Amino acid sequence: MSRLFEPLRLGELRLANRIIIAPMCQYSAEDGSAGDWHMIHLGQLALSGAGLLILEATAVSPEARISPGDLGLYSDENEAALGKVLSAVRRYSPIPVAMQLGHAGRKGSCRVPWEGGVQIAPDAPGGWQTVAPSAVPHGQDDHPPHALNRHGLDKVRDDFVATARRAARLGMDGLEIHGAHGYLLHQFLSPIANHRTDEYGGSLENRMRFPLEVHDAVRAAFPADKPVWMRISATDWVPDGWDIEGTVALSHALKARGCAAIHVTTGGVSPAQAITLAPGYQVPYAQRVKAEVGLPTIAVGLITEPGQAEAIVAQGEADAVSLARAMLYDPRWPWHAAAALGGQVPAPKQYLRSQPHGLKDLFTSA
Repeated sequence: MSRLFEPLRLGELRLANRIIIAPMCQYSAEDGSAGDWHMIHLGQLALSGAGLLILEATAVSPEARISPGDLGLYSDENEAALGKVLSAVRRYSPIPVAMQLGHAGRKGSCRVPWEGGVQIAPDAPGGWQTVAPSAVPHGQDDHPPHALNRHGLDKVRDDFVATARRAARLGMDGLEIHGAHGYLLHQFLSPIANHRTDEYGGSLENRMRFPLEVHDAVRAAFPADKPVWMRISATDWVPDGWDIEGTVALSHALKARGCAAIHVTTGGVSPAQAITLAPGYQVPYAQRVKAEVGLPTIAVGLITEPGQAEAIVAQGEADAVSLARAMLYDPRWPWHAAAALGGQVPAPKQYLRSQPHGLKDLFTSA
């Protein structure tokens, strides 16, 4: 029996298998609202046979967006538009759907990637003033962010709460808090971005304080029987930056607060990062969190082959794998993995006749 196709529980949420579709920004929303592209994109991913679909980083306020095209859930219009997409997904697919709640912090107000991704000045069309733990820009040519004061911190926390409540109304099966890739909560964690001298800066305990406050507030605002977890960059890939020791300490603190899992990635807080790329290059960080903390861990990063994913789970390196680019390249990746590993995947009745000869047990009806 394939370990990759065994069920997994995140809190009370049962996943049919251990393949997770990682959140992937599409930069295709209008004023934060999902549209036709999201219907097409999420629709095909929902039919993939994966165990869980995590929506792209969803901004908790207009200024929390990475780009003007980012998905958001901070208005009634956003909620109605996304509800329409989710209604279609749920009509045809049993896949659980989670949402990643995000705030870009100093990495916001940027052009979409296919337009260069450079930051838009606050006084330029489409731009806005960014915020961060400290008035330190991400890149040397970026506009400095405003350092968050007490009122700003409270607003960010309350924005996360308001979005969590909207997500609950939309029936989300779980929430992932984005604490990685150099965005706001990661900025608080990393001494590269956090130069504060108050209770939110300096020591590891202080730098963890605001991300933990946001987790606690989101956890309290979301239904108790549905899981909340966090995505964390395990290292900045920069000397004297955030590291795996901090990640383990943060994961222990999250576990004590009822966090359901840790989604382990790396990098993003500094243009000076020096990443050593290789297949599964981030998996050892997930393995260490799993071994030392005991929470379910999700590994991500250059996981592309079914046998590779099977080995990660079977050898206890992580409890699940998440795929991003590999899933865009092959939206039926779980089907092909099940065929290779002897697993089963749900398929819509309209597609059952596509089951290859000799694999009569590949599909279960969705």
